[in-house]
Amino acid sequence: MIGRHLNRTLEVWRPVTADDGYGGQGTTLVHQADVRAKVDQPGASERMLAQQASAEHTHDVYLLPDADVQRGDELRGRGQRLRVKQVVEPSATRYSRAECQLIQQEPA
Repeated sequence: MIGRHLNRTLEVWRPVTADDGYGGQGTTLVHQADVRAKVDQPGASERMLAQQASAEHTHDVYLLPDADVQRGDELRGRGQRLRVKQVVEPSATRYSRAECQLIQQEPA
């Protein structure tokens, strides 16, 4: 069972678009839930495949298969912010894996 390997709790933040009251729209991130996860760095071959597709893949996040995590979400925890590039489920649904990009804050 994968649950015993999920050693972190991450917050799921999802972009939500709403009318701004002036005829336009604005997008904000809204906290959806907390999920149990395991965060790893991908291997060299996985990073190379991502680079060939013009994507940046810096971290793999393993989740329970029913975790509500989608492409475009932001996962936050332990001072890290990870943008979800895609969510992949293996053929035997024991877990799901979110391929993510680390978002680093620039110093103020």
